[in-house]
Amino acid sequence: MELKDRIIVVTGAASGIGRALAIRFAAEGARKVICADRNAKGAEDTANLIDGFATCVDVSTESEIKGLIDRVEAEIGPIDLFCSNAGISVAGGVEVADDDWQRIWDINVMAHVWAARHLVPRMAARGGGYLLNTASAAGLLNQIGSAPYGVTKHAAVGLAEWLAMSHGDQGIRVSVLCPQAVRTEMTRGMEDHVAAIDGMIEPEPVADACVEAIRAERFLVLPHPEVLGYMRAKTDDYDRWIGGMRKLNRRFGGF
Repeated sequence: MELKDRIIVVTGAASGIGRALAIRFAAEGARKVICADRNAKGAEDTANLIDGFATCVDVSTESEIKGLIDRVEAEIGPIDLFCSNAGISVAGGVEVADDDWQRIWDINVMAHVWAARHLVPRMAARGGGYLLNTASAAGLLNQIGSAPYGVTKHAAVGLAEWLAMSHGDQGIRVSVLCPQAVRTEMTRGMEDHVAAIDGMIEPEPVADACVEAIRAERFLVLPHPEVLGYMRAKTDDYDRWIGGMRKLNRRFGGF
């Protein structure tokens, strides 16, 4: 899909990957980029950089995602590309409190579900549309030191796969973004973390990789090319891969 003249929504647009996506989409000639974030000031700052449209949205609440979609389609026009990008991380294992599990589940998984629930039928009715869902390499490889993050990002990848295979015949295209460490507020001070083992990249190359994947209508977006090799090693010998991850856990996990 070409991005010129498209109406595009980006959640988590106040900073990091979301801001980089919004700026890059505007540079591609998007008709309007809607910058949505719980951080209203940050969303407005991003929108001001690109003559975009800022709105305050808490993606952990279905009614707010529905309201975002309703408002954009009523006031601006049909959404061509919805980037469900907002996400959080929670450190720890199965001992993490239920409230924290629920919050990360709502933001990292259900926000994608709710966006699809309220937008896919509209897109299908008009012949198609595009979803870009931000997951993580943790959704393919898991996450040392954070069960909630690894589990929810796996679920996000699974949902993206399901949407692609179930709605592709209706013209719905899906890409899922799975980077390793990206320099954002979430990763501040984590330069020595396991996720940065292959280096921490800036958000701009991540946005470039997304534009390339959307243009090619390619499902998997891997700004860190090493991830593909790790995936292949995992499927080639699962037990050996688990052994390698145990070594990483001894080094970085703290369990």
